[in-house]
Amino acid sequence: MSYKYVFIDMDDTIWDFHANAKSSLQELYDNRNFDKHFDNFEQYFEIYAKRNLELWDQYGKGEITKEALSLERFLHPLRQVGVANEEVAIIMGKEYLDLLPTRTALVPYALELLDYLSDKYPLSIVSNGFIEVQYRKLKTCRLEHYFSHVVLSEEAGFLKPDKRIFEYAMKLNGSMPAETIMIGDSYEADIIGAQNAGIDQIYFRYSNTSTQNLPCSFSTDSLREIIGIL
Repeated sequence: MSYKYVFIDMDDTIWDFHANAKSSLQELYDNRNFDKHFDNFEQYFEIYAKRNLELWDQYGKGEITKEALSLERFLHPLRQVGVANEEVAIIMGKEYLDLLPTRTALVPYALELLDYLSDKYPLSIVSNGFIEVQYRKLKTCRLEHYFSHVVLSEEAGFLKPDKRIFEYAMKLNGSMPAETIMIGDSYEADIIGAQNAGIDQIYFRYSNTSTQNLPCSFSTDSLREIIGIL
């Protein structure tokens, strides 16, 4: 297959969301002396991370708003230890979105892959991430120059896996499904979403290495291997 355009997810595909989120949350935890409420940071992070995944799944399905997600993910851990405070949760949500884009950890081989692909294809970010943080992440990590377009769900009006966000990205690029390929770490959002739009996919199993038999055009555990695919 001869591809002409490459779409790439951002979080946990090129930008290491897990590592960057954890370091941001550690700072918030320390600043608020949460060790008086939790046994340790790992306990807090485990409670937060589990609920955050559930909320992002709901957000991706259009079941909750961005504001509900931002509040609940910080209120939930406090509720578990009997110190629920909505005002604190709202403030933490704002502080977190200020801290997160200052982090610069990338997924292994992200820069090597972007250097390689950007010489051969127009690249576009296709992400469900929030506008106020995604552009800042790209700027902080000096990744902006790699991308012809940054397609965010809030601007496009559709969340992955809705095929319309991919169609929006194709319209911006002037591309057809047969000449486009999507790279992403979320099977539901990136792979099924691309399939819905008739686009080939590379499933990057960054944090899901056990999911090896799900239908997709290509799959890999390393960004480095994508150079061989494209």
